[in-house]
Amino acid sequence: MELKKVALNDLHEELGAKMVPFAGYNMPVRYTSDIEEHKTVREGVGVFDVSHMGEFMLRGPKALDLIQRVTSNDASKLFDGKAQYSCLPNKDGGIVDDLLVYRISEQEYLLVVNASNIEKDWNWISSFNTEGVEMENISDSMSLFAVQGPKAEEVCQKLTDVKLSEMGYYTFTMGRIGDVDDVLISATGYTGAGGFELYVMNEDAEEVWEALFEAGAEFDIKPIGLGARDTLRLEKGFCLYGNDIDDTTSPLEAGLGWITKFTKDFTNAEALKAQKEAGVTKRLVGFIMEEKGIPRHDYPIFDAEDNEIGRVTSGSISPMLEKGIGLGYVEKAFSKAGSEIFIGVRKRRLKAVVEKLPLYKD
Repeated sequence: MELKKVALNDLHEELGAKMVPFAGYNMPVRYTSDIEEHKTVREGVGVFDVSHMGEFMLRGPKALDLIQRVTSNDASKLFDGKAQYSCLPNKDGGIVDDLLVYRISEQEYLLVVNASNIEKDWNWISSFNTEGVEMENISDSMSLFAVQGPKAEEVCQKLTDVKLSEMGYYTFTMGRIGDVDDVLISATGYTGAGGFELYVMNEDAEEVWEALFEAGAEFDIKPIGLGARDTLRLEKGFCLYGNDIDDTTSPLEAGLGWITKFTKDFTNAEALKAQKEAGVTKRLVGFIMEEKGIPRHDYPIFDAEDNEIGRVTSGSISPMLEKGIGLGYVEKAFSKAGSEIFIGVRKRRLKAVVEKLPLYKD
């Protein structure tokens, strides 16, 4: 199957990005080095082109009812300009996808889903749409830039009249960026470094990108690839769909009980409620390596007696801690912070310690 291209594909290639297939798209994985790009975001400001993400508009008097039916979080708590992290539970105790829900107005919502799950999520939500909610998949017409890092606000503020310092976490507004109107400016972030996401029409993408780099020149702004995005989110313990959560993992096992609200009815709510009452048998934990080594996806996790107690779901070297870090599911008895675990790296057992998230604390 031919790879899809984001609107600025050619620009990334001109910038010297290493392009790789990701979720069906040709995406920039790095421009210089993952470590350099990671530190740019933690200490300054960088821009990710994450236009591969999916966007669905839901409109009509029953839009909220549909969202409440298919998502685990309580979207009735949203107000205009407020966003929410949530997930789509399946009927077997697992997760179809994790997503963001934006309330634009009482009868209009934007759902932002993972690139690899656009068709899957669309079909899943559509299967519950029995009340005539107007659904529109706008994924192919939208570009999305994540401007992240401690200098992100100063850069973006040069381009807009929106008072960015007054925007709370998980809020958004429509505003002007440079000479482009009707940009959705959001403060959700997947790096833990602060910043804003800009949703723009494809035809305005290059103009907004160039405006950002002009405004950020004094702060040494840089384009950032998916490699650094992965290590940044891992340091903060944010889940990646397909690694840390999937169709077989329960939101309760994944530590997402806080987005699983039993104050309403939703897909598979009864089974998840029963799981909560009975208690989960495994949990997703973060850990830091005590011995030199890199934990990788699907490496086994052992206890001190060499019993296998779990699996690594995400792992890398933390550029900020300069140690191996990871996420993984372990038996509940080993999920407390301070628990000693051992990662199976080839035939060796390397010691690690379970840590409370985030793994990197600013």
